[in-house]
Amino acid sequence: MISGRLRDLKAFAAESVRQLVEGPLYTLGIRGYRLGVACASLRNRKARLMMQGRSRVWKDLAAKVNPDDRNIWVHAASLGEFEQGRPLMEYLRRTHPDRKIILTFFSPSGYEPRKNWPGADAVLYLPFDTPRNGRRLIRAINPEMVFFIKYEIWRNLLRALYRRRIPTYLISAAFTPGQRFFRRSTRWYALWLRWFTRIFVQDERSRSLLRGIGIDNAVVAGDTRFDRVTDVMRQTVSIPEIERFVGAHDRRIMIYGSSWEPDEEVYFPWLKAQRGETKAIIAPHEFDAARLDKMRHALDPLHTVLYSEAKKDLSLADRADVLILDTFGLLSSAYRYGDIAYIGGGFGAGIHNINEAAVYGMPVIFGPRHDRFIEAAEIIAAQGGFSIASRADYERLMAGPLADAAGVGSAGLKADAYIRSKLGATRRITDTLGL
Repeated sequence: MISGRLRDLKAFAAESVRQLVEGPLYTLGIRGYRLGVACASLRNRKARLMMQGRSRVWKDLAAKVNPDDRNIWVHAASLGEFEQGRPLMEYLRRTHPDRKIILTFFSPSGYEPRKNWPGADAVLYLPFDTPRNGRRLIRAINPEMVFFIKYEIWRNLLRALYRRRIPTYLISAAFTPGQRFFRRSTRWYALWLRWFTRIFVQDERSRSLLRGIGIDNAVVAGDTRFDRVTDVMRQTVSIPEIERFVGAHDRRIMIYGSSWEPDEEVYFPWLKAQRGETKAIIAPHEFDAARLDKMRHALDPLHTVLYSEAKKDLSLADRADVLILDTFGLLSSAYRYGDIAYIGGGFGAGIHNINEAAVYGMPVIFGPRHDRFIEAAEIIAAQGGFSIASRADYERLMAGPLADAAGVGSAGLKADAYIRSKLGATRRITDTLGL
């Protein structure tokens, strides 16, 4: 009995010390990060945009946001999280027109493309997460509720929202055992999760992990990205340059989405060997003139044409083997023209959006780094998706299960069925919250 009380006292003392020390150390780290970004901005465009955007955030807030309005605040890290949260924002806009939607981004790659998005009443950068900035931001917005998308967990801002009893939700969250919240040495991070009013997770495993650290406010709602890709599919646009390239569709059409150089080392040799049998649409994740020249050289002797070239002269697409999309914003519509999709990033930091392709009822292929993506494991289990770890794996797959129309059609039907089975996360969230 005495030893148990001593353990409890020690645990209480350790937790008290941690809370006294952890906050200032975290804030010191944020200030150090800000300094690093400021230094990097002298040479790096992305860092420069981050600093420039944040330098005007308080002026933008004063001009665009009225704290007396009924404001709903949604925060996304970047463009991918924005797309994940978009079905919720569009639902709120339709059903609660009396509310204002305030959208914040952390990264320029989200803010710059969506700074004029008409679905929000104000689009802003999120200031660096210091206690003062958090308090000031909450006063300026005065939100009725706040939604964070997937992984955005900012310690000082969350604590300020919690202390003011503002309902705060994390949506489409996914947790894995290796995250710091669940490791013994860093489990104190779990305190931050306790500041959410409710956490909407993608799967049962995530809820079980949270329960294991004493967090019982999680609800399995699924992933709102499935709702989004279905909306995108319904709103897809025709692309004359691709339609001309595809022609009578007498050859198999491969779509390589968000392609990186390590991906190209895997599929370029196969693609060149398929000359006359397969056409390919390639959307590089990033590109400039040097990158495009390198791609065209590596694809020789295939006849390649850039989208920008075909846009000027449609006849250039007629005789091309490969169409390279040297533009942004077309990939989600381009998938409609394909038979099989290869999703890039899996030989680097992680795969890109596989749902965006699978929603068209086509099999998807991706590299080995997909552990953080629940949908990857699920679509493999559903036999609508395939993971490869090497060039040899890719070539075996294309010579085996995906070698003919029957195999491609069967896998595509299974991919479509998987996507359909995952719809409805947005409605589950809003129904739970009574919105």
